[in-house]
Amino acid sequence: MTMSRIFIATSNPGKIRDFAAAAGPYAIEIATLANFSSLPIVVEDGLTFEANARKKAEAYSKYSPGKLVLADDSGLEVEALGGAPGVHSARYAADEPHAAEANTDDEANNAKLIREIRRVPLEKRTGRFVCWIAVARDGKTLGVFEGHAEGTILDRPQGSSGFGYDPFFYSPAIGKTFAELPAEEKAKYSHRGAAFRAFLEWYRTRLVSQ
Repeated sequence: MTMSRIFIATSNPGKIRDFAAAAGPYAIEIATLANFSSLPIVVEDGLTFEANARKKAEAYSKYSPGKLVLADDSGLEVEALGGAPGVHSARYAADEPHAAEANTDDEANNAKLIREIRRVPLEKRTGRFVCWIAVARDGKTLGVFEGHAEGTILDRPQGSSGFGYDPFFYSPAIGKTFAELPAEEKAKYSHRGAAFRAFLEWYRTRLVSQ
């Protein structure tokens, strides 16, 4: 079987690991864009995950003519916090997350999250991870795909794998946090894995034959 190659517009090692784990069973190679770190940064100022994913996929696909380029935007929505951190998940610890141009580190983001939910009873700490993937070629979005995972927010970390909010995101369906799962198992349950499988279904039916 010939292995297909899909390009991912990210330098986040956690995301690359997640995508590679999700792609593993399907003879698809995940590759990062050449010289990605030297490309102009795409400002993620969209009001939704979908808008940011589209913006990144369209912009970065222009640097790899004729290639399929995937970009995702993802984050954590906590009901008791009115949906925060939401689209600002990666910049949550900034003084003004909506205006921040650079991401804040995982430790700081998690610390702010725990401060915000500490007084919320555990049974009301429901949240979900959301992921939107956009696939583009030559600056045009060809498709968008959504995935989500439901869970509860803990106030103490469990597990040392994963990244971002994973150590605090407990999945009742599996009885563990996402940080307690190896990448291959996490892909079966995660928001990013679900969105990627939706992309794969589209990819198989719409593009493999071309």
